[in-house]
Amino acid sequence: MFQVLTGSWALFLGMFLLMVGNGLQGTLLGLRGEMEGFSTLALSFVMSAYFLGFLFSSRFTPELIRRVGHVRVFAAMGSMISAVLILYPTLVDPIAWTIGRVIMGFCFCGVYITAESWLNDASSNANRGKALSLYMIVQMAGIVFAQYIVSLGDVSGYVIFIIPSVLVSLAFAPVLLSARPMPAFSATKPMQIKALIQTSPLGCAGMFLLGGVFAAQFGMSAVYGSRVGLSVGEISFFISAIYVAALVLQYPIGWLSDRMDRRRLIIWIALLGGFGSLIAFIVPGSFVLIIISGAIVGGTSNPLYALLIAYTNDYLEKEDMAAASGGLLFINGLGAIMGPLIVGLMMDVIGDNGFWLFTAVLMLGVGLFGMVRAAQRDRGALDLDQVPYAPVSAGSSAVAVGVAQEVYLDAVSDEIAARADQDA
Repeated sequence: MFQVLTGSWALFLGMFLLMVGNGLQGTLLGLRGEMEGFSTLALSFVMSAYFLGFLFSSRFTPELIRRVGHVRVFAAMGSMISAVLILYPTLVDPIAWTIGRVIMGFCFCGVYITAESWLNDASSNANRGKALSLYMIVQMAGIVFAQYIVSLGDVSGYVIFIIPSVLVSLAFAPVLLSARPMPAFSATKPMQIKALIQTSPLGCAGMFLLGGVFAAQFGMSAVYGSRVGLSVGEISFFISAIYVAALVLQYPIGWLSDRMDRRRLIIWIALLGGFGSLIAFIVPGSFVLIIISGAIVGGTSNPLYALLIAYTNDYLEKEDMAAASGGLLFINGLGAIMGPLIVGLMMDVIGDNGFWLFTAVLMLGVGLFGMVRAAQRDRGALDLDQVPYAPVSAGSSAVAVGVAQEVYLDAVSDEIAARADQDA
């Protein structure tokens, strides 16, 4: 791990600053929108717009990179991110913010694709898994640190919006000055959604439902916290708890997934997340229970994302794994777009705690669907020949998931070679 850090420290520093900027803008818009009197529905459209831009970018950015190169795409999208961040407090309007969030989602996805391509190129078969783990730690640390900055600033002012703009601008210096020239960029054509669903119904259904959970966490947590009367500091602590738990539990759950029936683990983790969400729904008003529920949902849903990718790979041939990642991300993106819209509607209809009912229904839905699939399709001995788990965080681009797929492929190739040696 230390070797990976010393070899790519500039890239990790740049990504940390980028994640601080991204983590700030989501929380700030939720809090500032509440202060400005935006309706829950308006804020849900604002938050959903980010994921719409992200999904479009995942399709169009690879072509932009092929046409003009990584450096130009990285610099251009970084400039637009900085500009939009400064414009938010000057154009305090739901429509303007929605357009800005589409641009932000598009540009952040492009930045992630470019940076993750450099990370993949700088990694080898021997350290790719460690690089992916460190990248995920940097992402989570950036989001958590962003919440600390929010708690210190004045959300009603202008300066707090300048900070993420400056951090994003600074992030590009170490990355662009240290990044090596990239080889020709190529993107694997995604597997057809129909074929992917037929291969792993649970993997596809789980990724769709988790998209809604992540969108609620990333986009609507600050809105919920403000609606129930939490202070800015308490909201920052609440959001931090979600991501700290996600980081802490990623590795124990990954360790378990390599040592037991992966579908059974998916069911138990999803049910735990669902019941954890119900704690704050059934007993509203307690800040301690809000933190506990946030930590449980964050600590289960984020590892579940990587778990579902690994589970889907269990049913794929080696040559199909890379293509499957694009399809899974597209399904997850559709769920993320609809997530804020539905949770916003539920908060309007049944009250602020509709936030927890929404995440509970989705998490329990993953677990219950897993139980249905277990009744319909028994996992035989061949199914339990599982690929190793690789940590990857929700919100990463197709490139990071592709790096995870390369970790799977390397492990599968090593296992095939070992079996061949034994047979010989």
